[in-house]
Amino acid sequence: MTVVMALDQGTSSSRAMIFDDRGRVLGSGQEPFDQIFPRDGWVEQDPDVLWQTSLRAGRTALQAAGLSARELAAIGITNQRETTLAWDADSGAVLYNAIGWQDRRTADQAARIKADGMATTIQARTGLVADPYFSSTKMAWLLSQVPAVREAAERGTLRFGTVDCYLIWRLTGGQRHVTDATNASRTQLFRLAEQSWDPELLDYFGIPASSLPEVLDSAANFGTSEARWFGAGVPILGVAGDQHAALIGQACFEPGMTKSTYGTGCFLMSNTGQDILRSEHGLLSTMAYRIDGRPTYALEGSIFNAGVAVKWLRDKLGLIATARASEDCAERVGGDAGGVFVVPGFTGLGAPHWRPDARGLVCGLTLDTGADHVVTAVLQSVAFQTQDLLAALKADGGQVSGLRIDGGMVENNWLCQFLADVAEVPVERPLVTETTVLGAALLALLGTGAFSSLDDSTRLWQLQRRFEPVMPDQRRAALLDGWNQAVARACLNTG
Repeated sequence: MTVVMALDQGTSSSRAMIFDDRGRVLGSGQEPFDQIFPRDGWVEQDPDVLWQTSLRAGRTALQAAGLSARELAAIGITNQRETTLAWDADSGAVLYNAIGWQDRRTADQAARIKADGMATTIQARTGLVADPYFSSTKMAWLLSQVPAVREAAERGTLRFGTVDCYLIWRLTGGQRHVTDATNASRTQLFRLAEQSWDPELLDYFGIPASSLPEVLDSAANFGTSEARWFGAGVPILGVAGDQHAALIGQACFEPGMTKSTYGTGCFLMSNTGQDILRSEHGLLSTMAYRIDGRPTYALEGSIFNAGVAVKWLRDKLGLIATARASEDCAERVGGDAGGVFVVPGFTGLGAPHWRPDARGLVCGLTLDTGADHVVTAVLQSVAFQTQDLLAALKADGGQVSGLRIDGGMVENNWLCQFLADVAEVPVERPLVTETTVLGAALLALLGTGAFSSLDDSTRLWQLQRRFEPVMPDQRRAALLDGWNQAVARACLNTG
């Protein structure tokens, strides 16, 4: 039996799970943490918190499994993407807080990219649109606004990285500055076709090439963790950004297979095989994964606010005591939000709108509106946003026969059924819904030789429940019309 640890460093928590080569979870640990919001639209995280919570989660998972690190064959890492860190290679000091993927502080620079005429070039080479979501403008901001970052660049000791890169650097005691192709593809500095950093884009953003990591396959030798962290040195053999890992965990290995992950945000990804499909409807061309030097590509739609909107209902409005209670609210009103629509544009709107200046909106309130209606409208907004992505995917020529879903929100049966109704596609929920961390484990297992290829892991995917669309067409059309009107209003409600 081959046993691996999968570390999942996410937006609001760090998790670890111990898997065997049959896909069974032997132990787990999770450490939640808070984000930092210095100003409107700014989202930061404490790098040491990311590191320490990852360590604690890994140690807890080992203890829960009753195993020692010596019994691990490998570590796999998956992570929140686009979040950007800067540190000094000599001193080891982190030079600023991690700038989160939701951060909007570089919206003006994204607008300048369009004004400069560079947006078309960037999209053609990297598959990504001009938006503060990606790492490039975050790096440029750090260089221009943080003296310590600029000074490290002048000394040649600056290191930029996404969260996976930072964790590997810490785990290996500063011996490896590496990332994988999926995370590199989210920086807006990586040429998809050539699978390399783009010198012209580095020059445009003013980013020194020496600060960036080496790009490896998603299953590769990323180095060995120092024994002091878990009790023994363990090779790191698999890495992928969270959404790419979820695609792998959902066994979406054939072109056209599509998954949607519901966590802090919502991310829909459709495998396009060896073809880089160019979207004309607001989706992103990106990596699916890279194995044995062979890239597999995907189309992706990114929704910035999904689970975080439910957290807002709980923590800021006090309308629910727990996230699970949202399902009860929807059932009490028969799934009818009473004409209320909520557009959760707390940090702007992602695909297919790409409006970083948009803000959240609640509309359709009457004197009959109650808390349950507002909660239901928030849940509905997640399905509506997913339908926007599926419509864009179909407009780009994509074929979606079904949708595999995962993440914490899909435990809500009402939401899953409403999603199937609104999207008009069968929705499949797997037995293991934490497919992001499972994907990291599968890459690590592939790295150990437990699988000869990713296709060999397909047998580990099991269906737990299938939701078929049953909503009448007239009802669906009326709901989508109301949603589209609400989105149009949100785009006028700019920050």
